[in-house]
Order: sequence, then structure tokens, then C-alpha cells
Amino acid sequence: MTKAQKAKEIHQILDKLYPTVPIPLDHTDPYTLLVAVLLSAQCTDVRVNQVTPHLWAMTDKPEEMMHVDVDEIREIIRPCGLSPRKSKAIKELSRILVEEHGGEVPQDWAALEALPGVGHKTAAVVMSQAFGVPAFPVDTHIQRLAYRWALSTGKNVEQTEKDLKRLFPEESWNKLHLQIIFFGREYCPARGHRMKDCPICSVYGRRSLLKLEKP
Repeated sequence: MTKAQKAKEIHQILDKLYPTVPIPLDHTDPYTLLVAVLLSAQCTDVRVNQVTPHLWAMTDKPEEMMHVDVDEIREIIRPCGLSPRKSKAIKELSRILVEEHGGEVPQDWAALEALPGVGHKTAAVVMSQAFGVPAFPVDTHIQRLAYRWALSTGKNVEQTEKDLKRLFPEESWNKLHLQIIFFGREYCPARGHRMKDCPICSVYGRRSLLKLEKP
């Protein structure tokens, strides 16, 4: 079986298991999505969704957030971790959005990635989920599954993203990356995972990893 054939069959399994997929991070507009994705770095989506209502109760507008004291932001977002860095990034990106983009989140890769605390993966989530632009956000979880399924040997998320984009049709990217995330949480976790019992790994998993598992 070629890698392209394997990708097609894995895609069919994911479509069957997750015909519709919700966006994991609660938000109301591109700005609140941007901040929520920033907060999700090294933090669970569940925790972010617990924290952001308290932040939005203070303000969910960049015009107001840019004037909020960093310490006040940090105290609210502390449960998400990395709060000193994230609070500064939220305040500063809010200022930049107001002063350089009319208070709007730009629908532009370079402008997004130039914002404090916003890397390529965060920009990809915003472009795909807020603006519907084809993107394939890859984090370490998706990278792990792509390796387990022998779809990529990428040593970093950037290479894995390129590999997956070559294997799957562009029109599927925005939904597919969410399907993989949900599948990973339900069937293919990082720890305590038995590949032989996994709907995808048991059939398409990397043989070398399957052989390592005890009967």
C-alpha cells in the first residue's frame, strides 16, 4: 500500500468517526479565538475554556485590552500556565491590532505571525477556523500520530505539516486537523496507548512500533 492510499483510507475512517467536528476553543470572533489559541500553548483546551470567560468579563475588545494592566491579565490567566509571557503578549498584540490593523485581526499570514506570542501554528488555527483559509495546524500531538501512522518522519511540526499537506486534499485540511485531534484524544493518547487496540494504528500503524508492544 502506498502512503497516499493509506492516507486516503485513514481519512475515510476519520470522516466516519467524526462527520462533524466542533472548534475546541470557545470564542465569539477572530480576536477572542486568537487570544484563546495563544493561551492554549502548553495548556488544555478545557482549561482555556474555563479561564477565558473571566477574561472576557473584563473585556473582549483589543481597544480596551491594550489599556489593562499586565498584572491584572496575568492574574486571570494564571491557570493556563506561562502567564507572565502570555499576559504581555495579549496586551501587546491588542495594541498592535488597534494601532496597525484598525482593531481587527488581519487575515494575513505574515501579519499574524508578526504578532507577539503568535507562531505559525497559532496563525494557522486562526486562518482556518476564523477565516476559512485552507491551513493544516500541526502541533506535537498531530506530529505524534502522523509518525505512528507512518505518514511522516518529520523531526519537527513544520516538516510534518508539509508531509500531511502533500498527502491530503487541500479542501479537507481545516476539518481534518480537528478530526485528528479528536481521534488522538479518544483513541490514540500519548501515554497508556495500545496500538493493537487502536482503530487506525492496529491497521496502519508503523510496524516497528507495533512489534515493541507486549502481547
